[in-house]
Amino acid sequence: MNDGALFLAVFLACVVEAVEATTIVLAAGTARNWRSALTGVGAGIVVLAVAVGVAGPAISLLPFNVLRLVVGGLLLVFGLQWVRKAVLRASGFKALHDEEQIYRTQVAAAKQAAATPRFGVQDWYAFTLSFKGVVLEGLEVVFIVLTFGTNQHNLPLASIAAGVAVLLVIALGVAVRAPLARIPENTLKFIVGVMLTSFGVFWGAEGAGAVWPGADTALLVLAPAIAVLALAITGIMRAWRTSRSRRASDVEPAAEATPSSGASAMTAPAASVSDPSRSPAASVEESAASVATDTLARPSRGSRVRAGIASFGMFWYDFVIGDDWQVAAGVALAFLLTFLLSTGTAVAWIIVPIVVALLLPYSIRRALR
Repeated sequence: MNDGALFLAVFLACVVEAVEATTIVLAAGTARNWRSALTGVGAGIVVLAVAVGVAGPAISLLPFNVLRLVVGGLLLVFGLQWVRKAVLRASGFKALHDEEQIYRTQVAAAKQAAATPRFGVQDWYAFTLSFKGVVLEGLEVVFIVLTFGTNQHNLPLASIAAGVAVLLVIALGVAVRAPLARIPENTLKFIVGVMLTSFGVFWGAEGAGAVWPGADTALLVLAPAIAVLALAITGIMRAWRTSRSRRASDVEPAAEATPSSGASAMTAPAASVSDPSRSPAASVEESAASVATDTLARPSRGSRVRAGIASFGMFWYDFVIGDDWQVAAGVALAFLLTFLLSTGTAVAWIIVPIVVALLLPYSIRRALR
């Protein structure tokens, strides 16, 4: 992997994360208080700098093969999540990522919250919203920079690529003072997902002991192959969705003509009918408000501490393992098989690509259940 490929991979991945963080900060500053929002950004950057300072040296101390195995596994699990979500969006089974809608939702929620000063910050809500956005999205930037940079022994270049991406997105956000909806984020997510998956397959298999035919040039085959697989699955799912919609439209007129269907609708309890004008976020906020005002439901201090520890653990579990533990288990099994076969055969490299070709449609099928 040459320096140009390293820069491009890190740059594209960090652009996606920077767009999402910028949208949150713009919402906090526009609807609330810019000074508090920017203070939250600064605090988030400090936390990320500490994370880089601690994790960077620790990762670089790992033996090279172990480093490639760990980095490859994390990238592969991470990349498969991105590809799966991109396929679901492109095939119509998942809503497209809409920065304008996210911005409007964040602004609406920000306008409703009370302005409370705390710890010298004028608007604690704006500070917290910006801080969380920067840290959560920034951790993925840190992860990408550290994994690519340390594996290629060029952490400075990876850091420069991330910095350029973040500064470019921030400059655009400041210039337009609006969500960066014109950036083709869904397409970028698909491309970055394919790239992360490809590098994860390549580095993970090497770390497990496999030798790729053609060395680094194998990436020129892996990336297009994974892209073609994802596009093929997308095409199949689109055709299936269209066919299912047609069958449903053919059945619907007959169902409407059946007297029993109308009678059952008339007799349905009013409480079971959902109000389409109510958003899920509004329902969640109302539920949270009712719980907060119920003094009998207030947890003890010990319960809050345990809940905080559990939430912290679940955050890192979700960040590392993802939302489908079976994919992570499949990746670990693929690396184990590669390690066992690497000493006795020259084709051990084929194990991980085969497992990935099976895991991607399997995880998509699980997501549709």
